Amino acid sequence: MSKPRIEVCLSPALLHLYDTRNTVVVIIDIFRATSTISAALDNGAKCVIPVASVEECIELGVQIDNSITAGERDGKVAEGLQHGNSPLEYPRSFIEGKTLVLTTTNGTRLLHMIEGASEIVIGSFLNLDVVCGYLVDKGQNVLLACASWKDRFNLEDTLFAGAVVYKTMGSFEMNCDSARAARHLYMAIEGKGHLIEFLRDSSHYLRLSKFGLERDMEYCVTPNLHPVLPVLRGRELVVV
Repeated sequence: MSKPRIEVCLSPALLHLYDTRNTVVVIIDIFRATSTISAALDNGAKCVIPVASVEECIELGVQIDNSITAGERDGKVAEGLQHGNSPLEYPRSFIEGKTLVLTTTNGTRLLHMIEGASEIVIGSFLNLDVVCGYLVDKGQNVLLACASWKDRFNLEDTLFAGAVVYKTMGSFEMNCDSARAARHLYMAIEGKGHLIEFLRDSSHYLRLSKFGLERDMEYCVTPNLHPVLPVLRGRELVVV
């Protein structure tokens, strides 16, 4: 019996090259959307509603009781929204029982580009092992979709994709060089100290550091701190 396949899409600009039908698609935006979603849901958020535009985020915030509008553009809190895209902004004492309406430069945009997937799940280092276990148990084709930075390749999303490929080896067929490259990147870094040491030389780390977000990024690469599986159900991301 043949194994399901696992592939890595390194940028939303390449998404059209992949068949997402009957596939579990993992949305990856390590700095910081998928990390924020994992943290908020593990800390008791009722759900997260990812939206593509700031305007829609503001509109839903008015319509939904006990909601918070949040998000960023180019690393900064978007004008008109209440909060930013930092996992540290959403401790249980603040987010529990609330609906987080979130829009970001890269991650929520990619999520809305996916068509025909059997399931859309959220992946981050914060829930790495839960994601890997779920993919193996599902036994379906997998696409690890990197949000990147404005369609440009980035290191942190690719590194996470490589971690998933590495940890699920043996359960999937891999005939995808981007998956191989991601796996080799992770294998070269894993075991040599904290991942953040490597990522300090990444363009996104350097970009966000200008806004004083170093602590955010260290948090975002802490494995298994929020072991939940956010899955898209209708328009809402919820824990299953």
